[in-house]
Amino acid sequence: MVDASDGTGRAPTAEDATSHGVRGLVVLRGVLVLLFGLAVLVTPGPALLVLIYVFAAYALVDGVVAVVLGIRHRGERPGWGWTVAQGVVSVVAGLAAFALPGTAALFFLYVVAFWAIVAGVVTAVSADEVRRHGGPWGWVAGRAVLDVLFGVLLLLWPASGILAMLWLVGTFALAAGVLLLVQAFGSRTHPAVG
Repeated sequence: MVDASDGTGRAPTAEDATSHGVRGLVVLRGVLVLLFGLAVLVTPGPALLVLIYVFAAYALVDGVVAVVLGIRHRGERPGWGWTVAQGVVSVVAGLAAFALPGTAALFFLYVVAFWAIVAGVVTAVSADEVRRHGGPWGWVAGRAVLDVLFGVLLLLWPASGILAMLWLVGTFALAAGVLLLVQAFGSRTHPAVG
């Protein structure tokens, strides 16, 4: 029996099931970062400690999801190792934020800035790997540019205040979440892993 629910009139394949699983994980990442961004924008200053814990939890969950995503699809997707590397960077950033919550807000700014830059560089390498294999790399590359730009802006203007950083974090998270969701649904058959 042919399942035409995808509009192609063909029977689902193992590749379709893999693409569906990848899409679900990329959507999960997008929703998590969107929720994080909204939480930061709605409560910009009452408790920086809460933000540090929220960031740490987000980075840990995002990192674990990225590692699982990369490992789970290592045989089917180019650039899977870079997705794992990005996940490891996120886990390390999350652990650092949990371990040192009482330090100055400037430390938090630098943790976020360097995390964004390193994650962006790793994501750019992933985008290039996907591009070289003919995959849908554009949204992955766009997210890489956004990550690096965000980190550099934080490093250039650290004295502008923690409130400005909170608004930047929230705006960055919303934009990254939207890009992840667009990435997940941008290709009906092969959502990019990165």
